[in-house]
Amino acid sequence: MQKVVYPGTFDPITNGHLELVERAAKLFDEVIILISYNITKNTWFTLEERLNQISQAVAHLKNVKVDTYDGLVVKYCEEKGISTIVRGIRNYSDYENEKALFFYNQEIMKGIETVILMPSQNNQFISSSAIKELVKFNSDISKYVPKLIVDEINKKLK
Repeated sequence: MQKVVYPGTFDPITNGHLELVERAAKLFDEVIILISYNITKNTWFTLEERLNQISQAVAHLKNVKVDTYDGLVVKYCEEKGISTIVRGIRNYSDYENEKALFFYNQEIMKGIETVILMPSQNNQFISSSAIKELVKFNSDISKYVPKLIVDEINKKLK
């Protein structure tokens, strides 16, 4: 069984994230969305809130699970016997960051692979940071995040 990890902070999960999860679910037997800790990001939603949001958003995908981890993603993979990480890139900046992570991961865990997926044109510009900014300035976010969590996001960020 080919398992893959799709890591991120998902603060909050967006339709761009969801698109990549749905596509990865067609390519792999099991996709684990890993809510991971990122020392460079201050999250707005608690770990439990993000776990709940993501679980709701992927409930229709039977081969997708959600997990959390507060260490290096590659160490999670090593512990769970998973040899593939899925990442999304939207632009050149994302590419540079992912390339660096790939090389670090290769040094830490020989044989780990990274599969890069690019979002569709509609989701190319969506980011969790942009969602937060839109909410703060009272803009409609319903076409950028899963519909079932729009109200929760609006309440939390306003």
